[in-house]
Amino acid sequence: MTISKFARLGAAAASALALCVSLGLVPLGLSAGAVHAESLNDAIAMAYAQNPTLVRGRAAQRSNDETYVQARSQLGPNLSASLSSTYNDLPNLAGSRSTTAAGLSASQTIFASGGISSQIDAAKSGVLSGQQSLRSTESSVLLDVISVYTAVRRDQQALQISQDNYDILKQQLDQTQAQFDAGQLTRTDVAQSQARLSASAAALATAQAQLDTDRASYVAIVGQAPVALDPETALPGLPSDFNAALDAAQKNNPDLQAAQYAADAAKSRVRAERSVFGPTVALQASSGGQEQGIGIGKIADNDATSATVRVSIPLFTAGLNSSRVRQSIEDYNAQLAVVEQSRRQVTSSVAQAWSQMLAARSAVVSNQEQVRAAQVAADGVKVEQQVGLRTNIEVLNAQQELKSAQLQLIEAQRNEYVAGSQLLSVMGGLTAKAFVPNIEVYDPEKNFDAVKSKGWTPLEPVVRGLDGLVAGH
Repeated sequence: MTISKFARLGAAAASALALCVSLGLVPLGLSAGAVHAESLNDAIAMAYAQNPTLVRGRAAQRSNDETYVQARSQLGPNLSASLSSTYNDLPNLAGSRSTTAAGLSASQTIFASGGISSQIDAAKSGVLSGQQSLRSTESSVLLDVISVYTAVRRDQQALQISQDNYDILKQQLDQTQAQFDAGQLTRTDVAQSQARLSASAAALATAQAQLDTDRASYVAIVGQAPVALDPETALPGLPSDFNAALDAAQKNNPDLQAAQYAADAAKSRVRAERSVFGPTVALQASSGGQEQGIGIGKIADNDATSATVRVSIPLFTAGLNSSRVRQSIEDYNAQLAVVEQSRRQVTSSVAQAWSQMLAARSAVVSNQEQVRAAQVAADGVKVEQQVGLRTNIEVLNAQQELKSAQLQLIEAQRNEYVAGSQLLSVMGGLTAKAFVPNIEVYDPEKNFDAVKSKGWTPLEPVVRGLDGLVAGH
């Protein structure tokens, strides 16, 4: 392929990219004044309101709230009514072919050896554990928002750097071609410029593909396509030292708190299983009647009402109850191990995030100095090449080093921000309220407060008091 054909291909690539920019397919930020800028806080607010993962998690927690209502319902009475009508081809001994019966029955547990109270406690701890798990889900989603937001901004800057590098190399190729035509440079110099320009075109296409990929991820997480993104705001609540970060994480990490509440629930289930060895006291009452025959043919009318105090205690279950107790104890032991595992994971995550943040922060300082020095070197080598002190390949190498330094800088800046966000997430401080103070926060307590007393009856405090005596209340 001739030199002129290489030049035409490079110009075609640049023209195609310019066309994409003009169509809005490549948000280089060249016309940001004409587009409404979007901030990280805007992205967080949008994702917090409508991200499907959060919507699903909130619905799951509202479902979890109902387990408390279901456990508490055992404190109240059960009422049921029945009605039946039977017709036989053959009359009975009284000569009637039809029988109609109606009845009303009620039962009320008075004492269950602490079993009901323990089940209610387990359900309450399960609800609290679910609320902390929802906090963890929210933190994870916000971390995803920050990660993809910073990724898109990095990609936009990387694409701009690649575009600028392409333009400079295209200009360098034109100059090299002109000097070759004038007999001042060799064909080797032109070929070197052509190779660097072709590599730059490939890097430009790769940068565009990376931006398109992260834009798609942004849509999936935030809910709309990114256009002109503002620089990230400072992270709120970053600790000043490692010990402060670790203390905050041990106290506020949602995964650790969820595990602790789950352990409380498992402990309550142990008490509930043990309660089956004790007595259960219940009141039962029923009223009903039976009629044989219908209308003027009615020949019998039997009504009956009864009330019963029932005390029951299991004597032998072939090892079933003992097995359930042992099983619940091991479940509790396993959950205690989960708590310890979560505590160790929190410590490890804080250490990793802290180290990554410090390393990235140091890299930012070093890369800023590298970019400054590489810019000075690239400008100097180009001037020196014009007076014959430098070769064409030295100019190309200096430009390549400048581009590499610029890309390393924007990557280090993103790494520092993401690592800081990860640290806040482990500490339990990565919340929508921290970034958007006026946001309407979803409070799972509101739904729990709204449903926890549904179906309440006046007998519940009495039964809860009696049953709770054994459960330790």
